[in-house]
Amino acid sequence: MSSLINHDQTLITSIQQLADYLASGCKSAQNWRIGTEHEKFGFIHQPEDQHYLFPPAYKPNGIEAIFKNMEKQHKAWDPLYDSGHIIGFNTDRGGISLEPAGQFELSGAPVKTLHETSREIDLHFKDIHQAADPLEIGFVPLGFHPFARRDQMPWMPKQRYEIMKAYMPKVGRLGLDMMTRTCTVQVNLDFASEEDMARKMRVSLALQPLFTALFANSPFYEGKPSGFQSTRAYIWTDTDNQRAGMPDFFFVDNFGFERYVEWLLDVPMYFIIRNDKMINVAGASFRAWLQGKPPVGLEKEKLTMGDFKNHITVAFPDVRLKQYLEMRGADAGSKEMMVAMSVFWTGLLYDSPTLLAVEKLVKEHNWYIYIELRNKVLKQGLSAILGKEDLRKYLKRLLELACQGLKNRNFLDQKGNDESQYLLPLQKIAMGEMNQSEYWLHRYNTVWNGEVKHIFQEASI
Repeated sequence: MSSLINHDQTLITSIQQLADYLASGCKSAQNWRIGTEHEKFGFIHQPEDQHYLFPPAYKPNGIEAIFKNMEKQHKAWDPLYDSGHIIGFNTDRGGISLEPAGQFELSGAPVKTLHETSREIDLHFKDIHQAADPLEIGFVPLGFHPFARRDQMPWMPKQRYEIMKAYMPKVGRLGLDMMTRTCTVQVNLDFASEEDMARKMRVSLALQPLFTALFANSPFYEGKPSGFQSTRAYIWTDTDNQRAGMPDFFFVDNFGFERYVEWLLDVPMYFIIRNDKMINVAGASFRAWLQGKPPVGLEKEKLTMGDFKNHITVAFPDVRLKQYLEMRGADAGSKEMMVAMSVFWTGLLYDSPTLLAVEKLVKEHNWYIYIELRNKVLKQGLSAILGKEDLRKYLKRLLELACQGLKNRNFLDQKGNDESQYLLPLQKIAMGEMNQSEYWLHRYNTVWNGEVKHIFQEASI
């Protein structure tokens, strides 16, 4: 059994120490790995249940019961607890955890190939079915809950979420919606050096809006079309802009580990952990504390590397730097689309000649054009214009580069196919087929007759 968190008690003595921690993630290219994280909403299957199709509570016969079934089925898995409540697992296939309203998240293990990513997701879905089917609970990966109101979403018993729940409404209108009604998919990718990190940061941050449009999968709000192709991405525009979005200084030529740390120091804190208990310091300044100005009542506490590592996780830019880079701009979606998301980014960023070509393509437009695109795609999706260029045309150019990068990687499956095979759903969209949101809106306006709840049958894993 694992406790809430292992806390690094090393005292912080300098900003350089924090930058060095991020820099320690640098790896040679042969050691680069791919980690895919994805979330999905639970829903109650039984039509006779008053909560039919709504997310299950933690208990009774809900999320806790699913975890108990998993514990019985996988005795080698290491359960994680928060204040006595089971809230996840460390497994041989990565970590399983809970988002605030019980959204299940798999933080996939670092794998070498995208063929492994595809198999990992299949195994995870199998695990969920084995544990949840006896309870008549299903799961659906959508970017935003299609009909439940905020007050109809359950809350999971995690200390971190209690702190965030109290603080979020102070800094944005939609933070509680972000916590309870959204699901995402992201890929975590490595870098070789500070220069390589900065290049990948600039390129991937610029391209996040295109990925938001391509992977949009949340066109509904409380049972009706929301007017957005990605309601999830819209929610992020008014969650907490001090810690989210596309900070423009990420694009500067001298961006590096220390510049990112300097930004983090001014992102308001949420908590520190002492004696396996979270202490609420929401809104406190990390920088001021380092300068000897701690919050009232904590004058004897010194900030540690554990505090910094936790603080990194409560910054939410569209690309987040840890000891790797997290691509955070996509809605959760079908298995094929979630695999394709990881494949696309890997093809663009993990082959050096391809990355240079992608950077050249990205630099055809000024950085502010991409920042402006972030708002355009919320409603327009792939119909948005990038500068003066059609976004689907731009997507085709990027997909060609990604195919090149994947073929250069040359990782073949048992049938002799390289990883570019997984790009097929994206290539179809680039050629004019509907993205996921457009498809669901079409279903809503035709065969569903305006009843959005059909999406749970058609989109469930």
